[in-house]
Amino acid sequence: MDLITTTADLRDVCDRLARQPFVTVDTEFMRETTYYPKLCLIQMASPDGSGVLVDPLSSEIDLQPFVDLMGDERVVKVFHSARQDLEIVWMLGKTLPHPFFDTQVAAMVCGFGDSVSYEQLVNDLAKAKIDKSSRFTDWSRRPLSEAQLAYALSDVTHLVKIYEALVGELLRTDRGAWLDEEMAVLTSPETYQADPRQAWRRLAGRMRKPREIAVLMEVAAWREREAQTRNVPRGRILKDEAVIDVASSAPRSIEALGRLRSIPSGFERSRTGADILAAVERGLASDVSAIAMPERSRRSGGNGALVELLKVLLKAVCENEGVAPKIIATIDDLEAVADDDTADVPLLQGWRRALFGEKALALKHGRLALSATAGRIVVHEMSAPTDPIET
Repeated sequence: MDLITTTADLRDVCDRLARQPFVTVDTEFMRETTYYPKLCLIQMASPDGSGVLVDPLSSEIDLQPFVDLMGDERVVKVFHSARQDLEIVWMLGKTLPHPFFDTQVAAMVCGFGDSVSYEQLVNDLAKAKIDKSSRFTDWSRRPLSEAQLAYALSDVTHLVKIYEALVGELLRTDRGAWLDEEMAVLTSPETYQADPRQAWRRLAGRMRKPREIAVLMEVAAWREREAQTRNVPRGRILKDEAVIDVASSAPRSIEALGRLRSIPSGFERSRTGADILAAVERGLASDVSAIAMPERSRRSGGNGALVELLKVLLKAVCENEGVAPKIIATIDDLEAVADDDTADVPLLQGWRRALFGEKALALKHGRLALSATAGRIVVHEMSAPTDPIET
């Protein structure tokens, strides 16, 4: 198994694949020491199961033919769990694969469970086994071993049969439109544009005051920009715990910054320490009245029992329809609906509303009942709300 290492050979391969109805694609990359993924290998296969391996680390290769293939509207690009692969494609040429198919999402629509693994689909649909011994190897080292190359190639050759089986099931169940909605999110450029101004959102769960959020916004944005500029993981700049501590305490002096337990000794006197203090000042000077506080979890409210009932209903509906619960609704979605009939959540929109959302609202308002028969949950439509039983 030879690696493609030149632009000419890559162009020939991509020209051949561009004449196929679909191509399966995967990548191997490293990210432990960088902010952006370091692309180490590209794998592709055609419908006949023949695969190719491309070495992006070769000094004699330009990946533009691969980028062009990804944007070719005549060819469906098939990935499994494609989020990070698509980020790489976006970084290479500011383009995203289209038309596009993610077998993990399709498998959830077809009832294979939440976040089904590639290994499971290979076993269930391709009737094959994969050797996992090379899964966590260093893909940046050269030369790659025969075992590594064989493992990498299997990631796309088995994917051919998986894709064909899932397409057949989607046609049988008429659920292609369900998948289209999910693909639209994955192929949106906004999904892969890391905006430092939004970095605070993943850390805001512990914040309770607008002033804390204001400081968090500035410190998290500063850290994100630093990580992007230096191409190092966020934690190498400042760990999450330290960002939260700084936002909560808002230190305004070197001494106050140094007293935080999450800040390494001496860190406060470095250039980075000065940058943190400057970010704190920007946060304190901002207009807190314009800050929209993040929504709190509703689990501690008075709808806990209703949320549990909705979870049972979700499981029952998904078992009956043969679809994974995760693709229908999250716990946060259920909590939102328990609190508000008009909540702006996916389960009250489109096909999700038709499949589950209307039932969720009916259960909430006593127009639906649940019972158990032979170990299974049975859903009953009610002509009118039942009177509560006094306890």
